[in-house]
Amino acid sequence: MPLNLDQLASFVNVADLGSFTAAADKEGVTQPAVSLQVKGLEQRLGVRLIERVGRRAQPTAAGLDLLSHARRLLQQAAAAEEAMLPHRDGASGRVRIGSGGTASIHLLPRAIAAARKSMPGLEITVHIGNADDILRDLEANSLDIAVVALPASGRNFEIEPFYEEELLAVAPVGSLVPEGGPDAAFMRDRTLLLYEGGNTRRAIDAWLAAPDIRTRPAMEFGSVEAIKELVAVGLGWSILPGLALKRDRAGLVMTSSLKPKLTRRLGMVLRRDKHLTRGLREVMKCLREFKD
Repeated sequence: MPLNLDQLASFVNVADLGSFTAAADKEGVTQPAVSLQVKGLEQRLGVRLIERVGRRAQPTAAGLDLLSHARRLLQQAAAAEEAMLPHRDGASGRVRIGSGGTASIHLLPRAIAAARKSMPGLEITVHIGNADDILRDLEANSLDIAVVALPASGRNFEIEPFYEEELLAVAPVGSLVPEGGPDAAFMRDRTLLLYEGGNTRRAIDAWLAAPDIRTRPAMEFGSVEAIKELVAVGLGWSILPGLALKRDRAGLVMTSSLKPKLTRRLGMVLRRDKHLTRGLREVMKCLREFKD
């Protein structure tokens, strides 16, 4: 049986004040209640802890040995309780977010900044990876929320779309872009530099698809920023999320809507049984309010 903190506190008060009555007054209880606490601790440890010397209650040799340990345990218990106050009051906490590269660079910083402004004590960590790995981590509860391109599937998931963006053709400056935007046939004839894997790539492949033709990009990359650099130096064209093109390297690439337009949706994914802490609710609120 573990040591009882209330019993330890009564023992320390009696030892410090030299009186069961004084200890009872400090604790706001009756003197017999303090006596029972100390007696219970003595029975638990099998030793006598307090003895009377004249009219004063003093610790025995065993009590003196216990006293320093008891003080330390009570201090640690008080520190543990104090550490929980911000969580109980909702002033702090931790949110672990999983996201793809584009959202983590161009969307999450603003949402995180807004959440931290509302809750300065909130700790937020971001894990970047592909959607499949992120959803596996979410399922294992090593992440609290995922921000991924939809669709996402999983019987244990709640999925909330919150942002829709256009996917744009990206070309070197000076390129000839058809009026109204390039169509799939035009893009298939370009040297294509595409992002590898994920729902966004699947959407692009579906948009480019033609009967009996399999589109093969010249190069594939795991970094949208690397693709932008390569397009800027004239190595090819690409199709990239609009978020990634808000800062277009000081005009070193050209962008255009596709014909027909191609969009993708970003969604928040959580486990159905996830407890929505104040911090998690705040992050979700800031994501819903995200604007370009």
